[in-house]
Amino acid sequence: MHSLDRVDLQLLRALCVEPRSTFVALAQRLGLSRNTVQARMARLEESNAFLAFDRRINPIALGHPLTAFIQVHLQQKRLSQIVAELTQIPEIVQAHGMSGSTDLLVLVVCTDADDLFRIDGTILACEGVDRTETSLAMGELIPYRITPLLDRVTRERGPANRVDVDIDDEA
Repeated sequence: MHSLDRVDLQLLRALCVEPRSTFVALAQRLGLSRNTVQARMARLEESNAFLAFDRRINPIALGHPLTAFIQVHLQQKRLSQIVAELTQIPEIVQAHGMSGSTDLLVLVVCTDADDLFRIDGTILACEGVDRTETSLAMGELIPYRITPLLDRVTRERGPANRVDVDIDDEA
């Protein structure tokens, strides 16, 4: 577990505003020494506070303008085998295990409807997958964002309080 203090939160907020900031630019912006920024950034990185860079690459630039959500219903005893097979499908950019009637929610990107049909068929061909339900995203209305949450946590915790965060090892 890594505790975030006000300085850590300020660094994260500054990076949300300008992700390409150098340590020197961050230090100047926040009124800190470059060494402090460098040490803090190293600690944040070691604790997996940052997501992988590939989350910033737009699949449209790769020729995959469509996004779909596929609900996968499967045999639970085959979950790990199915997940291993799904990781071999490049168009699957994310998948979550779910509670409720759906076992997996899979986020896919595709070139067109025919490509989506092919991807869905590949998922259905995995042994242990019973059925899928596919929904095409009509548009991203709220893009991935963390800044509003970061601002709220900063306001709620105040200047002296630390925020205890359990950061997952899988960045």
